[in-house]
Formats: sequence, C-alpha cells, structure tokens
Amino acid sequence: MFPGANADRARADYAIVGAPLDVSTSFRPGTRFGPRRTREFSEQFDDYDHHTGQQFTDLAVYDHGDVGPTADTDEYLTFLEGTVGDLADEGAVPLLLGGEHTVTVAAVRALDPDVFVCLDAHLDLRESYAGDTLSHATVTRHALASADRAVILGARTGSEAEWDRAAEGDVTVVPPAEVPDWTPSLDDERAYLSVDIDAADPGFAPGTGTPEPFGLDPSTMHEVLRAVAPHAIGFDVVEVNDRDDGQAATLAAKLLRTFVFAHADG
Repeated sequence: MFPGANADRARADYAIVGAPLDVSTSFRPGTRFGPRRTREFSEQFDDYDHHTGQQFTDLAVYDHGDVGPTADTDEYLTFLEGTVGDLADEGAVPLLLGGEHTVTVAAVRALDPDVFVCLDAHLDLRESYAGDTLSHATVTRHALASADRAVILGARTGSEAEWDRAAEGDVTVVPPAEVPDWTPSLDDERAYLSVDIDAADPGFAPGTGTPEPFGLDPSTMHEVLRAVAPHAIGFDVVEVNDRDDGQAATLAAKLLRTFVFAHADG
C-alpha cells in the first residue's frame, strides 16, 4: 500500500491504481516493477506538506492495489478503463502508477478530458511502433481521440512524422528550456495530467525505459504539477523501472504526493 493511503474505498477522494504493464517497452524493460518501487520509495517522506499546510493522511487517499496485466494489451486496457471509470464515478480522482505509458490510454478513455497535459521526453504521436498500435510510443495520439488538444511539456525527440503531427493546431509542444516559464491556460477545461518519468533528465531519474538527455529538473516538474493539478480530473506517473537505485521511483512518489496536495488545496 502507498504510505499514507488507506483501504477505505467508500470514503476515497483519491484512488491509487497500480498498472504494472510491461509489454511494449522498446529499450530497457522493467516497468512492471514501477508501482511496487514507487510505493517502496515513498516510505521516507514526511506526512506534512509545508506548501499547502496539509497532512497526506488527512486527504482520503485510497490504494486500490495493482491491476495485473493480461497477455492481451487491448483486453487489459479495457479492464483498466473500467476500473478507473468506476472509481471516478464513485467520486475519487484516479491516480495511476505505471507501468509503461500505454496504461495512460485506459485512464484517458475512462475520464474523457478536454485537454491532455503530459510531461514527456518523447512526442508519443506515432500511429504504431514496431507494428504495435498500442505501443508506449503511441500514447499522445490515442489521447487525442478523447481530448480536444494535447500539451506536451519537455519533449525533445520524435520521428519526422511525429514532429509534423505536432505542428498541427491541436498539439502544443513546450521544449525543456521553456517549461519553467510555462503557465497553463486551461480556463474551464477538464485536464488529464500524465507524467512520463523520462521527462526528467536521466541524471535525475535514470530508472526508465528510454532515457533521453537534456531533460527537465525535478523542481520544474514539481512546479508544473502544482500549477496543473487544480484543473485535473486524473493523474498518472509512468515508466519507472528497476534499473537504478531508486532515483526515478523516489521522484515519481514525490510527484504523486505533490499532485494530491495541490489538487486538494486548489
């Protein structure tokens, strides 16, 4: 169980769901261990948040445990979509712990946001990767089937076709150097906020499947989450694996807590 969370689903304002899918990882596998490691490395944190004056244990965070993957990714995403949708219908804000980034597709389908906001090193706008239309490299394209637009923060690589797609009017790409000065323009839009941990420079979070240099620093990611969280109807942090000494999992755990504190305070 995520430290500070509880098993009281009936009273939950937030619901953590582990989604340890590890199927389409194209370089370094291990995202199946992401939910477990993120929970483990969150044990060290103080309950109190000085930014908002809140205690994490007071915020009715329920840990649903992990939804174990099946052999069929499409089937798994359908089941995960149902789980996320049920929790949202019960009044909880879903918080997904990945797993590969593909799990985000299930949450976005369930919640149907107006805008998809994603911190990511990659554009993830491919139609398929290695013949797989449900690859982790297709997430933003799938998200745009539900959301009206996407904002990708920290992207610094992609195929030529992806950059062409990103130039269309429903996609905004904010390069790493400009993210510290970015402010959300969400008005009354319902946002879904996704954090691929590889948005961080690999010097800060080496434990991820496809590390990409020249990324974001944790303080910038922290400020983005505090700005977007009050507008969000769901959140995930994904692509943490077991290929480091806990740096990626520690950052992921702290960002999840940041989201909860900022959302509750907003």
